[in-house]
Amino acid sequence: MFAADEASRNLGIELLEHGEGTAVLRMTVTPRYDGDSSMVNGHGIAHGGYLFLLADTAFACACNSHGPVTAAAGADIAFVAPAHVGDVLVASAEERTRFGRSGIYDVTLRRGGAVIAEFRGRSRSIRAAAPENTDKCETAHSTTGSTTKESR
Repeated sequence: MFAADEASRNLGIELLEHGEGTAVLRMTVTPRYDGDSSMVNGHGIAHGGYLFLLADTAFACACNSHGPVTAAAGADIAFVAPAHVGDVLVASAEERTRFGRSGIYDVTLRRGGAVIAEFRGRSRSIRAAAPENTDKCETAHSTTGSTTKESR
C-alpha cells in the first residue's frame, strides 16, 4: 500500500517499521519554497492537515497489516503542541482491538520525545484478502472519511 501512496511519499514520508497491527513512519516539516508547496500554515507552524495525513498513513499501514483491504471508517486527532519547519516527526501506530471487520487504532505523533498529537482511527475491512506476493502494508490504502456500500 505504501509503495502506491504517492501523496504520502511525495511529502517525504518514510515507512520505518511495520508489523501485525503496528507501523512507524517519519516526516520532516518542510518550509516554503517558491513554487513548491509548504507544510507551514499562516501562523508559521505545521498545518494540522499534514499532521493528520502523517497519522492517517501510519494508521493505514497498521490496519492493513492483517491482509484484508481495510479503509478508514472515521478518525479523530487532538493537537497537543505545534510542529515547526525542520521538525522531524514520527508517527507510531498501534492496534487497540479488532472485532468482526472493524478495528480501532491509536497513533502518537512525536517530535523527539515530545508528544505533539494523538490520533484515533476506526477501520473497516472491505475485501477478503490483499493481492498475493506483496507486502501487506504495500497493497492497500486507507480512504479517510469515506464510507462505501462495500464497507458497511
